[in-house]
Amino acid sequence: MTELSGLMSELERTLKPYRGDFPSFGKLPSGQVARAQVADLLDRLAGTEESRWREGFASGAVYHGDPDHIAFLNHAYAVHSQSNPLHPDLWPSASKFEAEIVSMTAHMLGADHAAPDEPVVGTVNSGGTESILLAMLAYRDFARERRGIERPEIVAPVTAHAAFDKAARFFGMPLVRVGVDREFKADLGELADAITDRTAVVVGSAPGFPHGVIDPIPQIAALAAERGVGCHVDACLGGFILPWARALGYQVPPFDFELAGVTSMSADTHKYGYAAKGTSVVLYRGRELRHFQYYTVTDWPGGLYLSPTFAGSRPGALSAACWAALVSIGESGYTEASRRILETGQRIREAVAATPGLYVLGDPLWVIAFGAEEGLDIYQVMENMGHRGWSLNGLQRPAAVHMAVTLRHAQPGVAERFAADLADSVAEVRANPELRTGLAPVYGMAAALPAELVRDVLTAYLDLLFEV
Repeated sequence: MTELSGLMSELERTLKPYRGDFPSFGKLPSGQVARAQVADLLDRLAGTEESRWREGFASGAVYHGDPDHIAFLNHAYAVHSQSNPLHPDLWPSASKFEAEIVSMTAHMLGADHAAPDEPVVGTVNSGGTESILLAMLAYRDFARERRGIERPEIVAPVTAHAAFDKAARFFGMPLVRVGVDREFKADLGELADAITDRTAVVVGSAPGFPHGVIDPIPQIAALAAERGVGCHVDACLGGFILPWARALGYQVPPFDFELAGVTSMSADTHKYGYAAKGTSVVLYRGRELRHFQYYTVTDWPGGLYLSPTFAGSRPGALSAACWAALVSIGESGYTEASRRILETGQRIREAVAATPGLYVLGDPLWVIAFGAEEGLDIYQVMENMGHRGWSLNGLQRPAAVHMAVTLRHAQPGVAERFAADLADSVAEVRANPELRTGLAPVYGMAAALPAELVRDVLTAYLDLLFEV
């Protein structure tokens, strides 16, 4: 229990920068706080946090970050701040924005290959997790009503996003996890064996979050079609990069609606689509599957109720900002942004490979995962990088770290700084092999402790987030 309390202390430490240095309001103030004072507090909080990502030291998180682009999105948000897609009679512009966001994303992801009687359709929602949840809900209810499956199942590689675990829990859908091969791609043999007459959908990632590796989507889609089940491609990370990577000559296998067996996709506009945080798109081959995502109530005293996603009221301003990002950037802008990111990803990958004791996992393009040889603590390397200003993502099973390259990293000198800091961080671990600081012990302990104990710690950490 001493170890667990130490772990909690480290997690709590991450919250201190804004908990102790700024005024707190556990109750409504008795009087009105002047707007100028509130605005100043907001500016100071944003300024403190901006320094953590502005120079390109954070993995993922902020995918564009250019001040002019941010100001442009803020303007789009501000002029549509009162918009609510729940009321299309009052804000028809919200419907226009969302219909066009879906259409632009669909055509980018192979909708032109769809049959006329099965057009690629979809909805805008709050993020990749909601896109995945909505798709899994649609497959569950479709399987129940159309295929007579009492408890429909999801089949997904162990590397598929944790949102599929969330869907399994929320919707009572057993999740059958299958292994991956040496390149961290879904094992096709295991996947084929896992499909049964209870399977509603099989999942592939393009790419997967942990290692940036693209699953063998053509084979997964063909297998799904042969067995008569759905195939969902999670392209939350790659949807707005892979089409342009292919145009630039990178080896990208087919992964979208070009493949007849792909029946749904998720793609995050708020990642490499460079929209403001809070938007994603879920797409379906044909309207029927999308209908199982919708929610309608016909006998409520409050009137007829209908909602395309989980939320009722939604911020139309986010859809306006998303639409503005897509239209202002266009194909040429996304192609150029992808070129810069992919070239930087290659430099990051080369820097990892050139650092003695480290190795790249799989064959990624821009989400670069790396592990360490026996005796070199990769989590302490990550911690040492943190001391140098870097915010990287810790992975487990196997122990590794990854960097999701964004336009912030494509700035001059960032990749070179990464290479130098990585070499110094590894050398520091070699010089102090027994030293464990910061969050390094947390990751090491999480791999060794029973899952229930780790779950308790994570639950307690979530509680901390809501304490004043």
